Amino acid sequence: MSKSFIALLLFVFITNSIFSQSSIDNATIKNSSNFIKGNSITPSEKSPIKSVTAEILKNVVISGAVFDEETKQPLEYATVSFFNREENKIQTGGITDINGNFNVEVKAGVYDITIEYISYKKQTLKNKTVNKDENIGDFYLEINLESLKAVEVIAERTTVEIKLDKKIYNIGKDLTTAGGTVSDALNNVPSVAVDIDGAISLRGNENVKILINGKPSAIAGFGDSNLLSQLPAEAIERVEVITSPSARYDAEGTAGILNIILRQKETLGFNGSINATVGNPDNVGFTSNINYRTEKFNLFSNLGFRYFNAPRNSYNDTKYFDRIVDGELIIPEYERIIESQNVDRINRNYNGNVGLEYFLSEKSSITGSLFYRYGEDADLGLNYSERYNDADIVEKTLRTEKQDENGGSYQLALNYITRFDDKGHELTADFQYENDSQDQFTYIKEDYLISDEIIPEPFQEEKVFAVEDQKEYLVQVDYVYPIGENSRFEAGYRGNFENEITDYTLEQEDIITGDFFVNDTITNIFDYTENINAVYTQYGTKFNKFSFLLGLRLENTQLKGNIDSVLTDEELEEAFGFPIDVDFNNNYLGLFPTLNLIYNFGEGKDNEESFTLGYNRRINRPRSWYLNPFPSRSSRTNVFQGNPNLAPAFSSTFDIGYLKRWDKLTLTTSVYYQYETDSFERIQENTGKKTSDGIDIIRTIPINLSTNKRTGAEFGLLYNPEKWLRLNTSVNVFQFETEGEFNDVNYDSKNTSWFARFSGKVTLPGEIDWQTNANYRGARQNAQGTSDGIFSLDLAFSKEFFNNNATISLNVRDLFNSRKRKGVTTTEFYENYSEFQYRQRQVNLSLIYRFNQKKKRQDNQRRENGGEDFDMEG
Repeated sequence: MSKSFIALLLFVFITNSIFSQSSIDNATIKNSSNFIKGNSITPSEKSPIKSVTAEILKNVVISGAVFDEETKQPLEYATVSFFNREENKIQTGGITDINGNFNVEVKAGVYDITIEYISYKKQTLKNKTVNKDENIGDFYLEINLESLKAVEVIAERTTVEIKLDKKIYNIGKDLTTAGGTVSDALNNVPSVAVDIDGAISLRGNENVKILINGKPSAIAGFGDSNLLSQLPAEAIERVEVITSPSARYDAEGTAGILNIILRQKETLGFNGSINATVGNPDNVGFTSNINYRTEKFNLFSNLGFRYFNAPRNSYNDTKYFDRIVDGELIIPEYERIIESQNVDRINRNYNGNVGLEYFLSEKSSITGSLFYRYGEDADLGLNYSERYNDADIVEKTLRTEKQDENGGSYQLALNYITRFDDKGHELTADFQYENDSQDQFTYIKEDYLISDEIIPEPFQEEKVFAVEDQKEYLVQVDYVYPIGENSRFEAGYRGNFENEITDYTLEQEDIITGDFFVNDTITNIFDYTENINAVYTQYGTKFNKFSFLLGLRLENTQLKGNIDSVLTDEELEEAFGFPIDVDFNNNYLGLFPTLNLIYNFGEGKDNEESFTLGYNRRINRPRSWYLNPFPSRSSRTNVFQGNPNLAPAFSSTFDIGYLKRWDKLTLTTSVYYQYETDSFERIQENTGKKTSDGIDIIRTIPINLSTNKRTGAEFGLLYNPEKWLRLNTSVNVFQFETEGEFNDVNYDSKNTSWFARFSGKVTLPGEIDWQTNANYRGARQNAQGTSDGIFSLDLAFSKEFFNNNATISLNVRDLFNSRKRKGVTTTEFYENYSEFQYRQRQVNLSLIYRFNQKKKRQDNQRRENGGEDFDMEG
């Protein structure tokens, strides 16, 4: 419960007492006057009637001001009470205004005057005689550390709130992610998983939309979730898991939406925090959060630097089959190929966010901010390849790949909000411009280490130049109109306009001369545009214990692409194996209804019980790298190739949830069903082409399969039996069934999988916190293979210093170094066993120091919630 709300309740109570007392006093005055007039009595000096009447008739005004002792900032909503000792009750009182001033009208008399503010030590003037208008001076209140400590213990707990269209996980002090990234923090949120490639999934489905503060953002990398691994975990305040999004949200993301709310300081004056991290493998980071806030404006900034090495490794063992093509037996050049790769990834990242929120009035404000990120990556990969026939090694090569990448992104954002009243009638408008540019250079060289040939044919050296430039505009307007106390109407518009240009050049060595020439068959420019226009409306109401939110969203999606290449349409079709539209312009118009219901059984926070039901229709739009048909060059034998014929997928999802909250235990459960048409599936197939040394070239390509059915259930428990012990566990079990075929190959599959996580936090003697996180992702299969289960364990310890202003943390992520993906892929041409580890075990030591972060602002009306918060469940 916020301080301002408590203060408001106290103010109402005091005001009610004043009015009640005033009515008694007026009645007494009236009766006394009538008594005097009716009996023609002239009271003597000792007459009780005269003394009572004189005291009642004389009112005085007492004024003053209240400030924070340390920052000297005024304290709004501080309470001032006048205690009448004779009557043994509070006679009257009041609260301070925005400048900390108070003016209280009170009867003349003797009082104990008390000045109070939540989390501060109160001050009392005892036996103060009040008989005239008087300014009793300024009061400077001192912070109450013991009271504040009790509040902080509650605040650090990770809790869950159930809304009509989402679950809100308030991130507590997650020790295992100290010094880590946003991706690390997300991996500890129920229903969410981050795999070893950095891909984020919701309930096992990777088609999840990532929002920052309710909007698409350059901070999230324009939809590239890998960039979240470059932002510190300390930036997150809470995560909204929106499995049944209302019509207000973008319809993209068949799995749902993850809305990441970044921390925004509500502290008056100058305040902030500094965080430093060192780790192994190399990990050095520094972040600062500096803010200055007055009653008129809030200036905020977040700056960070990080240098780290994220080594990865992989192992592939591929066995090739003999096959018959057009009645002819085809024997592969090699029966078996084993590849082992190790990559050092050196990264330097800088990011900064500065902004100003200006309060135009009590009801409106405008906020402008600039976000900037710059990164430099230097990767060195060594790939050893061994080729076998009849169990004998025939050839061994070393492929060296050096890749340098640098670039940055920035985002300019403006937000305007005006509140017409205090009942929720408001209008918000947003504008964002984002730009992202990346330059990438890759040098590829391969040499023989073993060969059965006396003079083997040398490999061509390659140079790859890739330049990406992406721009995006966002315009959004939302209007909310409350109808009575329990209903509201909403409407709005959102426009997203995005353009991405990829300029790709491949230079290959002329074996004879040693010179490099441009390979025109691969070199290309891909110009991609995605325009989305949407309008929505929705209506929500509550009656008794039942609430519902019904909405409809109309979206038009335009996907445009132009491929600039020297190849003709016929040559492109021959090269890629299917017809290619080099200049496509596709439009998709769709209606997306949403319905969310909630019924509350229990009452009170310690006996809360609710049942929810949700339905929504969603869209999965292919990203540009899924549409670009020109293959990657990360391997001579395995390439990824986009599919410009890919169309959006559409899904319908039903979700049923249940929550039960006791004093120390919270239970959440849900079951869900999703039916998706034209779903995406990445398949592998033989291109029919070979490398210069006779190895089959295998490509991975995304396609539209016909249907995908997904059914699942999840179960979660939050248990806080004592202040020193907190436990959290969740389990998600799901089954998905895929039906479809491509190039006359059937890809039907059915699979059941699950993932589970456990987190426990214990306070040891000496006030040392110990946290353990365990994660397990069950085995799964797709149309062409299976993957083994993955287990990982994280440990962390922390200790507070300097009156809880500083925290030192030591954590180990993936203690057993077991977070590896292992699986088998089988096609009619080969069988492949693979192991892949995206990041090795990490040990981090972090120190964070906070200053002036004790006193919280009380004006909740000015807090930015980053999106819709339709809370009508009482």
